[in-house]
Order: sequence, then C-alpha cells, then structure tokens
Amino acid sequence: MEFLADHWLDILTTVLGLIYIWLEYRSNILLWYVGIIMPALDIFLYWDKQFFGDSFMAAYYTVAHLWGYIKWKWNPKWTVLNKERAGGSTALAISHMPVRFYLPATVVFLAIWAATWWVLTTYTRSPIPVADAFTNAMSFVALWALARKYVEQWIMWIVVDAVCAYLYAVKGIPFKACLYGLYVVIAVFGYRKWLSQMAQDKT
Repeated sequence: MEFLADHWLDILTTVLGLIYIWLEYRSNILLWYVGIIMPALDIFLYWDKQFFGDSFMAAYYTVAHLWGYIKWKWNPKWTVLNKERAGGSTALAISHMPVRFYLPATVVFLAIWAATWWVLTTYTRSPIPVADAFTNAMSFVALWALARKYVEQWIMWIVVDAVCAYLYAVKGIPFKACLYGLYVVIAVFGYRKWLSQMAQDKT
C-alpha cells in the first residue's frame, strides 16, 4: 500500500500513456482526449520530481492537445483533399513534412532549447537542465508535427522518448521510465505504419 501511495500518479499516467500511444499508432482522433487528461496529471508528477521543464511542458501539452484535436477534425485547408480520399470525411491526411519547414523547425527547436535551458538554470533547482530543456524543445516541435499529421513526428518522438526513459529512470519515476522505453519501440512501428497508411491513401 505504501508503494501504491508513493507511485499511484506515476502508474495512472503510465496507463493513460499506453492508451495514448496505441491511439496514436492507429491514427485515432481519440488520442487527443487522452492527451488532454494525461499531461494535466503529469504537471504534478514532474513538479514533485523536480522536472520543472517537463512540468511546464505538460501544461503546454494540455492546451496544445485541444488545438491538435481541432486541427485533425476541422482543418479547412485539408477538407477538399480528404473528402476525395475518404468519401466525405474531413479527417486530416498523413503526409511528409514539407522541406520548407525543416529550417524553421530547427531554428524554433534550438531557440526553445536555449531559452528553456536558461530559465531552468536561472529560476529553478533542476538537476539536469540541459537534457530537460532538450526534451521540452524537441517535444514542442514534435507535437506541432503530430498536429499536422507529418510522418516525421515519429522520428522526433523516438529521440525524445529515449532521452526521457533514461532521465525518468535516474530520477525515480520507474513506471514512466518503462513507458517511455516502450514508446521508443512503438514509435518505430508507428513510423512504418504511417508510411504504409500514407501510401495507401494515395492509391
């Protein structure tokens, strides 16, 4: 009971995380509902473990997942294309990230990394500000790519998840660490599945 009392939030968010990645793998719009609840709980989990950057990022995730849901369901830019592909559906189609976005995305990533690193170093007691800021910056760009259904978002998450799995293991969040280790594996399969689905959509 003492173990459960100490780790219940870790366990709960891990279960939600498993549901989330399964829905993401299947490109199911319900992932955004879970994506609103899970990070809202993560705010408290990460703050307690002094992952201040991740705690603030979780707050961002909570709001950003609402935007992602709207983007997938009602994005007018994709309406005509997807009606043709899906018999009237306006669901956002999987695609490659346009080359023109690579440089801006990289610049945004580096800027957020540097800014978050500075904030964590200056205003918090974060024991690992560089890595904490890195995962925050990469997650920001990856979530943007996910909202636009770019297949490259899986590659970004592989990097983020691998680093997070290590950090959470070191900081005593064992269930979350195992979850992110599993995320790495699922992200590899998710990348392949999205590529396959994208090819099918074009036929």
